[in-house]
Amino acid sequence: MLLGHMVYFTLKDRSEAAIAKLVSDCKTYLSGHPGTTFFAAGTLVPDLTRPVNQTDFDVALHVVFDSRGAHDAYQTHPRHIQFIEANKPGWERVRVFDSYVD
Repeated sequence: MLLGHMVYFTLKDRSEAAIAKLVSDCKTYLSGHPGTTFFAAGTLVPDLTRPVNQTDFDVALHVVFDSRGAHDAYQTHPRHIQFIEANKPGWERVRVFDSYVD
């Protein structure tokens, strides 16, 4: 069963440069892991402001894994750990949404 791993980052420094660096680091450290069926990292769409839209994040990460096992291996992979160590000091808030997807 596919597992969707969606992460929303709010940065302490919300400048364009800081946001671009985090998107770049997502692509460098978090793409291409075994079992990944979909990967994307990008930024908030600022003009989508309906009452249901969440706008309190800067970068969104979307990874879909082919199994729970692939997700679990990703969590402990050295590149994932490097990403956290390199970027965590700049995070104001991180929200993770994991779900089985079809």
